[in-house]
Amino acid sequence: MTTATGQRAAARGIRIRRQASFEARTMLRNGEQLLVAFILPAMAMIGLKFASVPDLGARRIDVIVPGVLALAVVSTAFTSQAIATAFDRRNGVLRLLGTTPLGRDGLLGGKTMATGFVLAFHLLALSILGMALGWRPEVAGLLPALITIVLGAGCFVALAMLVAGRLRAEAVLAVANLLWVIFLGLGLLLPTSTLPSAAVGVARLLPSGALGDGLRDAFVEGAWPVTSWLVLAIWGGISAMLATRIFRWSD
Repeated sequence: MTTATGQRAAARGIRIRRQASFEARTMLRNGEQLLVAFILPAMAMIGLKFASVPDLGARRIDVIVPGVLALAVVSTAFTSQAIATAFDRRNGVLRLLGTTPLGRDGLLGGKTMATGFVLAFHLLALSILGMALGWRPEVAGLLPALITIVLGAGCFVALAMLVAGRLRAEAVLAVANLLWVIFLGLGLLLPTSTLPSAAVGVARLLPSGALGDGLRDAFVEGAWPVTSWLVLAIWGGISAMLATRIFRWSD
């Protein structure tokens, strides 16, 4: 493919990597996104570590850190992506980039790569903080935890695109932050078993409960949380299918 100036356009892979690099730098420089995706989870980890309630057993930190990592996944993959994508759509950025050699698929690919990079950075930093506070994850649970994180990130990115692709940017801002609070309280940060009995069953069927409990099962017990994976896959698949049908590239 040749540009209007006669220069040959960069190869598709290079274009996507450049877009991913730009998206990642933008996310890391955004103070609001840094607050939601890293600072608030870090504060939650420290606060829960030294609190006396709820009762999480003798090794509180081993239960707390997986929940904080789950919160970081949702903050980066869902809240940040939904808000950023919605305002890019309102400002015409998506429509403009969709007509360039990058294309719509390349734009989505770049966003996905950037989300993965930023999320890995946040998870690494939070894990180091957790270990400094005494967290000792079960080694046998590292692989199932990684699978849970990948499925969870994919699920919540799909949910982000579903929300951001249809609502107005201001509505997305409100809805994304509201859902962040709801997810936090429904099995994401703390085990679903700590919820009132009437809410436990519902929370375990939500992506927030599946992600939070899945990471806790993996890191604390070294288990393979297959049921949580199934819940995340179903939510992610349905959200992705709906998003592809209703997503609008411009207001």
